[in-house]
Amino acid sequence: MAAGAGLKRVLLISSDVIGPAMAGPGIRDYHLALELARRFDVTVMAPAGSVPAADHPRLIEAEPDRYRQIKEIRQAFDVVIAERLEVRAMLHLARTRTRTIYDLYVPIMTEQLNAHGAAPAGRDARRRYQLACLLQAIAALTGDSLVCASERQRDFWLGVLAGGGRVDLELHRRDPTLRSLIDTVPFGIEARPPEHERRVVKGVVPGISATDRVLLWGGGIWDWLDPLTPIRAVARLGETRRDVKLFFLGSTSPSPGSRETTMRRHAVALSRELGVLNRSVFFNEDWVGYEDRQSFLLEADLGVSAHTDSVEARFAFRTRLLDCLWAGLPIVCTRGDVLGDLVAERVLGRTVAPGDVDGWARAIAELLDDRRGYAHTQANIRTAREAFFWPAVVSRLADMVERSFTRGRVTPAVRALTLRYFSLRAEAALARSARGHR
Repeated sequence: MAAGAGLKRVLLISSDVIGPAMAGPGIRDYHLALELARRFDVTVMAPAGSVPAADHPRLIEAEPDRYRQIKEIRQAFDVVIAERLEVRAMLHLARTRTRTIYDLYVPIMTEQLNAHGAAPAGRDARRRYQLACLLQAIAALTGDSLVCASERQRDFWLGVLAGGGRVDLELHRRDPTLRSLIDTVPFGIEARPPEHERRVVKGVVPGISATDRVLLWGGGIWDWLDPLTPIRAVARLGETRRDVKLFFLGSTSPSPGSRETTMRRHAVALSRELGVLNRSVFFNEDWVGYEDRQSFLLEADLGVSAHTDSVEARFAFRTRLLDCLWAGLPIVCTRGDVLGDLVAERVLGRTVAPGDVDGWARAIAELLDDRRGYAHTQANIRTAREAFFWPAVVSRLADMVERSFTRGRVTPAVRALTLRYFSLRAEAALARSARGHR
């Protein structure tokens, strides 16, 4: 870790566990901290169960009352970086000289629409969605600076910021690009190449031979994704060939309190119904450790990711696809999101329309059976992935820590959002109390 007098003191607050088994937010925060520590004095605050690595900046455990904890240690830091915090903590920081940078790489306002499912939402589900959106909106309007994962996301957030009064003539006069207010910091990949440390799938998983062609779904089966279409495509391919196997890498997230998703249950049920469970479609029951994933990636022949046609997909940044780029793994994915568009533009694999089972089956077969095309795709991936190496990705965030001059404030718009937030919290508490007395 960098050290010395005069370095900016940065506190990076992670909402997710950091350690051997990490989901996306923890992975991102781990690498942001590592890269920022090359230029600043970095401390990480993370939930209980997090494990500091030998090469990682110092780590402190987040307490249940994080608002009190932040108030007590805030003066020890020049900059606080977080996805979002408890509302009182965000309001407190907005009134201090400690600068805040909020990481909006997951737009809750669109992602959570799919997370609550297609069924008519009850009052509790609507409240949970509204509370999550209000929390992120307050972060956007009180943060001194903000980052997101793509230029498309940045357009979305600029609309939110303009509607909330953050875009004004004075800011534009000083910075016509508005990048001091919000800039892009994509998810990244390691610059070192992955290593195959041991056999993990081929010839190891019962039902998958050493010569089979493995399609890797490289993450959790979240409710806003579409594992059902690839499952149907693999079942269709199985009518004429036996060598194509779909392996789902992720199960329940390692994040505290995580449970099996509805979509994972649907995926297992469909596989059983089609007669392909543990024959052509396989579900890993555990969450693969962060370092272990490289062996799975290097044994796979294709990376796959699918989603439905929704507004979530429009603004999503499918981080699981970046691991495919890291491993030089050609991709078949649904078109419509930013990385899906990159796959199509740079010929990093094949993209398919949402829900197109025939298109999926055709794309899989084309990539697997065309050796020359497969090699060409791998060459394209080697060129494209350099832009996502973590040092390049984090450089804009480091510049923002060093030079940003915007200031968030507790404006009337923020006060209105805060009032609505605590009103909904009170409604939710009353509803829980009423159910408890029945």
